Amino acid sequence: LGKFELGGIPPAPRGQPQIEVTFEIDSNGILNVGAEDKATGKGEKIVITNDKGRLSEEQIEKMIKEAEQFADEDKKVKERVDAKNAFDGYVHSMRSATEGSGDNKGLSEKMDAEEKEKIMDALKDGQSWLDSTPEADAEEIKEKHKEVEGICAPIVSR
Repeated sequence: LGKFELGGIPPAPRGQPQIEVTFEIDSNGILNVGAEDKATGKGEKIVITNDKGRLSEEQIEKMIKEAEQFADEDKKVKERVDAKNAFDGYVHSMRSATEGSGDNKGLSEKMDAEEKEKIMDALKDGQSWLDSTPEADAEEIKEKHKEVEGICAPIVSR
């Protein structure tokens, strides 16, 4: 875009010179760059205009409309990913809590084999549903999450 040199800075240990650099873009898209050595007060400035290759108003409006359109799609994808991650995290933590690890028996010592099997089956079903329906939207995932939680929560809360 352009360059300038800020000279006359006296030699000093690294980190000692205090150089303030400012960037300003005005409403016409003109970039003003300035640099000043705080110790000496010496400064340089450059103005950068870029009329070549500049977007027209129509192109800018088109890009804004596309960005708004993609923002809605991005929001849906984010909601879906968040729901999937929450469900996946629930399945994982519930499985870990139910099975326990090492000396920690987890919740398994507080429930009988039938209850443990019921929870593990629900978790297995939930995980296989998640794996087999990658196109599911956020609401479907949340619904399945509630279904699995509805099976596990009453047993665990006893």
